[in-house]
Amino acid sequence: MVIEHSPPVLATAIETTRPGPLPYQMPLLEATGLAALAALARDRALFAFDFDGTLAGIRARPSEVRVAPALAKRMAALARAKPVAIVTGRRIADVRARLGFVPAFIVGNHGAEDETDPEGGERIARALEPLRAAITTRDLEFEVAGVLVEDKRQSIALHFRNAPDRSGAQALIEEVLDLRGPDVQVFGGKLVYNAVAVGAPDKAHAVQRLLARSGATTAFFAGDDINDEPVFECAEPGWVTVRVGREHRPSRARFSLESPRTMCGVIDHVLASLG
Repeated sequence: MVIEHSPPVLATAIETTRPGPLPYQMPLLEATGLAALAALARDRALFAFDFDGTLAGIRARPSEVRVAPALAKRMAALARAKPVAIVTGRRIADVRARLGFVPAFIVGNHGAEDETDPEGGERIARALEPLRAAITTRDLEFEVAGVLVEDKRQSIALHFRNAPDRSGAQALIEEVLDLRGPDVQVFGGKLVYNAVAVGAPDKAHAVQRLLARSGATTAFFAGDDINDEPVFECAEPGWVTVRVGREHRPSRARFSLESPRTMCGVIDHVLASLG
């Protein structure tokens, strides 16, 4: 059986976090969560969001994903009142046209692509060249196996969601990833393997930088996948961290939210609570 989240041969963000039992995730849209949102709305807060699986549902083809108009309208209102950031695994240029609103900040490639540091992004992209070369030699095999290769410059995603034989597709992907070299690390996701340069900034680094750039003193962050866990792990007391999704898995998030469809209610409550 295929694991929906992290491919089994790879270390996940949870495995590298501090020891001890994971906290219980409280429902965000119940009393404690609503009170935390209201307090955050009155504070100097950054509101940061993952994209796929958080602001928009995951689709079989990444090119089909967009923020729903009703949510985009609410996000635009929030962005007029508070610094809003998108921190995504996609490229910045890709996600920008899918939002339907204009955030103050977008950070792409799991934290590795920052518009304020293009030279750093190019160094990170060059570290992936050995893996790119290995992938190119297996292009036909990937196509036959139903593996979608998404090269985003500062990261490479190998999706096997649409593979007719997912176990076989995973085996092929792992065989190629074995050739990645010492400068590339791999982490799992929802039916995807992600490759990034060793030492590349992650989403936690991105959110910390955005706090400094925005002048915010606290933060909201919502995400649905393994690459969002570093943000949950580094959260300061008072942050509102939210894991989006129905699936039961370990997480350091403080709150839970059922799906992107329920995000409208979250934003409505924040907007109503603005001081």
